Formats: sequence, C-alpha cells, structure tokens
Amino acid sequence: MADVERRLWSQLRSRQFGSYKFRRQQPIGPYVVDFVCFENKVVIELDGGQHNEPEQAVYDSARTAWLQSQGFMVLRFWNNQVLEDVEAVKQAILGALESR
Repeated sequence: MADVERRLWSQLRSRQFGSYKFRRQQPIGPYVVDFVCFENKVVIELDGGQHNEPEQAVYDSARTAWLQSQGFMVLRFWNNQVLEDVEAVKQAILGALESR
C-alpha cells in the first residue's frame, strides 16, 4: 500500500469507522479496488497524479461504469485530499455509506 492508502486504511479498518467493515485491495470482477464495503456496496479509490493522464482517465471511467453496473457506488479521492483533509474525506465516505 502507498502511504496515502495506509493513512486512510488506519481510519477504516477493524470496523472502527461507524462499525462498517472494509476490505482493502479487494478483487471485484476484473478489477482490484483500493477499499470496499460490501455491506453497502461502496468502493473507495484513491487517485494520484497519473489519473490526470487522458488514457488513465478513459480506463478509470470504464472501470467506474463497470463497478456501477454491478451496483457499487464509487467514491474517488485525490491523494492530496486524504493527506491534507482526511476528516473531510471521512465525512464524504460516511455520508455515502449512510445514503445506501
């Protein structure tokens, strides 16, 4: 795991985040997602600068569309969002979980 993934994982693991169970680096179909809560079908992806590249953006879009077609809500956060304001990221995740 990258440092930013470790930082968010420390907040999500062991049901310490609103009692929701998350898994990390989880295969779902042809993809491996950063984090997933299967109970609520929420996927969390953390994106670095390479996701600004046009080819990567096309791949990410197709990946998100496929996951959504399987019933998952996909949340994407930039790495710097996690590093600079993890509380806001956690609030966004919690809001998504509660809306499901």
